[in-house]
Amino acid sequence: MAWLAGVDGCPAGWIAAFVHPQGSDVGIAVMRRFADVLAAPEQPALVAVDIPIGLPERTGAGGRAAESAVRPLLGGRQSSVFSVPSRAAVYAPDYAQACDTALATSDPPRKVSRQLFMIAPKIREVDALLRADPMAAAKVFEVHPELAFWRLNGERALAEPKKVKGRCYDPGLALRRKLLVAAGLSEAVVGAVPPKGAAADDLLDALACAIIARRLHAGTARPFPAAVPRDACGLPMAIWA
Repeated sequence: MAWLAGVDGCPAGWIAAFVHPQGSDVGIAVMRRFADVLAAPEQPALVAVDIPIGLPERTGAGGRAAESAVRPLLGGRQSSVFSVPSRAAVYAPDYAQACDTALATSDPPRKVSRQLFMIAPKIREVDALLRADPMAAAKVFEVHPELAFWRLNGERALAEPKKVKGRCYDPGLALRRKLLVAAGLSEAVVGAVPPKGAAADDLLDALACAIIARRLHAGTARPFPAAVPRDACGLPMAIWA
């Protein structure tokens, strides 16, 4: 039976949750490079990753159409959806240059948020791999954990955050674990200690991405926005759930 993967960034690189289209088998691994996920022994047929895919040449208010489409759905969790700037800004060598480039390639002019700039190396890592490998690009999809949990919560925004002041928030984690169990994962998996190099919320986010990977495999996931635009390199710019 094929393996699918849900992937989230973590301090040590990437945390991957490998699942089958059905069943309770789950494999968890932390990998240094995103390419290692695709080359893993599971050879995932489909990967759902929490990272922006598809970078615009210019942006409007709020970033890409994908961010603008999902934020209104997430209530108090919408601040977790960062505005993605232009490709040139993402590839800038430092924060000052990224802001200058973003200002010149956005309307209205907008700097890069520090949160987005912190994950820019991971964005570049995935972007470079997908542009170089069309076969990988065909099976890697952008997702977002809070949108995934919105889907698992009956298309309702979650009332509890997963973090408060940068620390994991137990009521928020408990709510997310409950939704993952209801989606078919075992309590042992969702309650497991995360592997070295990843935090508890990273594990839950990877598992949520894996649930969306199952929806993608089954053909029941849908993109935001519904009409998927593509960037200048041909990569789709949509968040799936």
